[in-house]
Amino acid sequence: MLSDDIDRYITLRRSLGYKLVRAERHLRAFASFATDRGETHIRTISAVSWLDTVVSTPGARARRLTNVILLARFLFAEDPRHEIPRADVKRSSQKRPIPYIYTPDEIGRILDAAGALRYQKPNPLRRQLYVMLFGLIAATGLRISEALALRLDDIQAGGVLHIRETKFRKSRLVPLHATVIEALEGYLVARRQRAGESDWLFPSVEHREIYPTTVNYTFRCILRRAGIAPERRQQPRIHDLRHTFATRVLQQCGAGRGEVARHFVALSTYLGHVNIRGTYWYLEATPELMTDIAAAAETLMEESAA
Repeated sequence: MLSDDIDRYITLRRSLGYKLVRAERHLRAFASFATDRGETHIRTISAVSWLDTVVSTPGARARRLTNVILLARFLFAEDPRHEIPRADVKRSSQKRPIPYIYTPDEIGRILDAAGALRYQKPNPLRRQLYVMLFGLIAATGLRISEALALRLDDIQAGGVLHIRETKFRKSRLVPLHATVIEALEGYLVARRQRAGESDWLFPSVEHREIYPTTVNYTFRCILRRAGIAPERRQQPRIHDLRHTFATRVLQQCGAGRGEVARHFVALSTYLGHVNIRGTYWYLEATPELMTDIAAAAETLMEESAA
């Protein structure tokens, strides 16, 4: 049964550090579809038919197709009766978006606009919360999901954040700059006065974990008020604060091979990347970074993969 095959596949890949939350949901939906058609092995025609019934956007279609292809390759090694769909079967050519790199002035305007948000009686912490949230991401490069998942006991002595099992099930410690520690201490004072019942660092009105949709909506409002890239067709994202942090760090490193190596390894660990290939992407996506740094980083990446 395909459902049993998926159990083995998901268990194996999770043992390697992958979460596969969406992938598991997609694969089980495909297995149910194939089973209803009386099939016990993966068929390309069934994969395409399934995509036609559940997917509307090219990007979503590509992600689901990739999940099926990876499963098919795994199963084909055991049983050649499984078919491996071609990667180009109705696949999207959608590329990873080019990040927007905020200037220091723009980050300052974002925080000023967050501090001037309209007061809401149900959420008296609104201004301080968003100033601290976006300031923390800009200063540390945290993923938005990591920041929203922080609890009070994740703040350790000496100004260190404990980031628990996020992407690739990796946990890490993130030391904070003295200025960030000072801002966080000020935020915690306001938080204790207005949101004492919750153990989330950034609580919702209901004292639970705040919804990402709420945060994204508020960020878009802040961008408009701050006048950030109004002419841009696609608005900058919260995640671009992470890109900006990584880019600024890399701009500060020298061009020497040893310097690049130290910065890349440290930054990759700090950002929670599974390997330095993820860090190297920031060079590829940011043309203004020096060419000699990119060349040295590429050599380092090739050596680490060898």
